[in-house]
Amino acid sequence: MDGDDEWDGEQDPAVAADETVEVREALVEADWHGQRLDRWMVQLAPEFSRNHLQSLIERGCVQINGQAASSASRKLQAGQRVRVELQPTEESRAFRAEALPLDIVYEDEHLLVLNKAAGMVVHPASGNWTGTVMNGLLAHHPAAAALPRAGIVHRLDKDTSGLMMVGKSREAVTALTRMIAAREVHREYVALAYGRVPEEMTVDAPLRRDLISRIKMAVLATGKPSRTDVYLLGMGEQGVRPISAVHCVLHSGRTHQIRVHLAYKGYPLVSDALYGGVPGLGLTRQALHAARLSFAHPVTGAALQFEAALPADLAAAWETLGLPPPSLAPVFD
Repeated sequence: MDGDDEWDGEQDPAVAADETVEVREALVEADWHGQRLDRWMVQLAPEFSRNHLQSLIERGCVQINGQAASSASRKLQAGQRVRVELQPTEESRAFRAEALPLDIVYEDEHLLVLNKAAGMVVHPASGNWTGTVMNGLLAHHPAAAALPRAGIVHRLDKDTSGLMMVGKSREAVTALTRMIAAREVHREYVALAYGRVPEEMTVDAPLRRDLISRIKMAVLATGKPSRTDVYLLGMGEQGVRPISAVHCVLHSGRTHQIRVHLAYKGYPLVSDALYGGVPGLGLTRQALHAARLSFAHPVTGAALQFEAALPADLAAAWETLGLPPPSLAPVFD
């Protein structure tokens, strides 16, 4: 997640060079003097990833004052005119608005918080080019088209439900990204895991991409530092197999972190087949829900906290176990 400053450059109308290449030109405004070319290009074409924009520079598709730019790290000067030949990708074609139901629990001019449904992908990607949170955001808030990743600053797995925050302004996206990196955003989850989880447990184990399966993460010494605190909420059984309801607190935000950490300790999530959790309790997805989100407002500094009740499938699973709806104790000052 890369922070980006506000861009208010003068953008000329796009000119289609042919059916597959679109040309965009703009002047570099004073605010961007001395900034990297690739960072500036994200503002010109936010529907493309920075990696793709860097590849366009390498292929000679970017000119500054009529001369080919050869380096993504080149520092820009105010008043320069930059011309970019944009070659569409599957990703850029998917950067379009769709009227989708979004459960928005809070919104102001700078940010919104939504309660994502299980089964909904956050960003378009292979196999999921439509029907994503990003597509819905572009319809709900058309100005998001000018923001990198439509203002999305963090993700939830497709089959994880719960709370996400989204920036609606350049100022908010930059601040939220910085806050996440500084561990100033508190993300708390509830889950159902097989086994008897201790009353309290901290899993401090580095994570990286699995060396064999590229769709999995794994605990490896060469991974990035990752910590999850786990608190037992209650116990139940499916047949003779114990199941623990747990409250998980992230102190880092790695891909699949809770799923991997609990499986690593011998407590795979119910119905999380990727990490050894067999189907159970009628669930067709991993039993994981982002239940509480706390952070300071990125512009006003006001303390914000949001909670999302269990969706219907997890509520039914809790009831099957004879457990009351989860009540989360405060864990941050």
